[in-house]
Amino acid sequence: MNQELSLEELFEAQGKRRWEIAKTTAKERIAKLQKLRKALVARQQDFYDAVWEDFHKPKTEAHLCEVYPALSEIDCAVAHLEEWMEDKGGNWSPLFPTNKSVSHFEPKGRVLIMAPWNYPLLLFVSPIVAAVAAGNTIIAKPSHKTPKVSLFLESLMAEAFPKDEVAVVLGDGAVLGDKLLSLPFDHMFFTGSPKVGAHVAECAAKVHAGVTLELGGKSPVIVLDDVQIKDAAQKIAWGKCLNAGQTCIAPDYVLCPAKLVQPLAEAVAESIRKMYGSTDEERRHSENFVRIIETRAVERHKALVEDALAKGATAVIGGTFTPEDAESRYTPATVLTGVTADMSVMDSEIFGPILPIVAYDSLDEAIQFVQSRPKPLALYIFGKSERNIDRVLRETTAGSTCVNHCILQIENLSVPFGGVGMSGTGNYHGIYGFKTFSHERNVMFQGALDSMRFFYPPYHKNGEKGLRAKIQRIARYFLK
Repeated sequence: MNQELSLEELFEAQGKRRWEIAKTTAKERIAKLQKLRKALVARQQDFYDAVWEDFHKPKTEAHLCEVYPALSEIDCAVAHLEEWMEDKGGNWSPLFPTNKSVSHFEPKGRVLIMAPWNYPLLLFVSPIVAAVAAGNTIIAKPSHKTPKVSLFLESLMAEAFPKDEVAVVLGDGAVLGDKLLSLPFDHMFFTGSPKVGAHVAECAAKVHAGVTLELGGKSPVIVLDDVQIKDAAQKIAWGKCLNAGQTCIAPDYVLCPAKLVQPLAEAVAESIRKMYGSTDEERRHSENFVRIIETRAVERHKALVEDALAKGATAVIGGTFTPEDAESRYTPATVLTGVTADMSVMDSEIFGPILPIVAYDSLDEAIQFVQSRPKPLALYIFGKSERNIDRVLRETTAGSTCVNHCILQIENLSVPFGGVGMSGTGNYHGIYGFKTFSHERNVMFQGALDSMRFFYPPYHKNGEKGLRAKIQRIARYFLK
């Protein structure tokens, strides 16, 4: 299918192949994933070049955070797909002792995947891998904010799949997005902001589509009073500055014991200097520091920092913007102390390399602060006390948590990744992605004994006691 098709024609073309794709075996789906893997490995330099042009993501970071985990997702599906696709047996029922029940996994059908710009390859490829493994047809839209990568993804998928199986569509986010959301997909998978996620959920509800929302939010770091400051500071600095803070699970702000705020802030600042340059000018020209996706985001970051400083916060590092920063899409790595809840920097997800540190006097206060806010996509805990770590886990909720590090929890494909509440709905990675794009059908096979014949009307012949007695006799007989 090389000719250009309208969205409606593309949707209908995939509808015609939907049942053919659904009947594919594990071996056939694995071959498709291996073809995608081969294409990605062969063309990864094209991706590195594209993502550098879009927002200066260095090759090592792009490999570590995008190519490697995308290949790992493919490898996981290839290694385990036969097992995932097998029917899973259920327990027997005392009322139907010879019947057999299984969970049977079948594709959702036609699925829509809408990916973000911040990790434009990983967050595009990973759900596609899961949807292909589950036997679906897919229309996928990468972000228009990363045009070079989006063109690369379009050609990559065209190399691996025919368009009536996996198609990439390009265009303005809002305009194209609404056109796609008006189509009656069987499942919609969206990664992005909570505001747009709510709109996607509304559109999915109109056509009774399943929906997975991978959103974001203000992910807190809770520092305990027995923390190893230097170690925690290095990890927090890396997690906050990775991708210039444009990470959905980036540590958004830190809750720190009041007596440790200044030592921690200075240690984070020192870690930033070691990683990206000892002066503002060195960091501004560092090839290891990613650019911000667009000018208006830099202007927003500047307004957040200026508001905090005007209300009494102190910048331990960064905090100073030059007239050229917006044009070059650069936000200086900034650590703020003296931060209070009324500052704009604490209102919404920062999505940039700005780290507010909020002082607390007791762990009760820190926990209550987190409890009073929307449920985050991630929560981080730094400290030694198992009792206090367990308490934070029991008394808070988050999509994921990492203890004594940042970001790493997303890399383990044997556990689910997803949000809760405002930070998301549903999950994926590994078998959880396969299940997200599958319908788990309950199938029962009638056995040799049809015990229901003892319970047909007229009911007055049995009575409640008689019914219970018959069920118990049947169960006792088959338990012998």
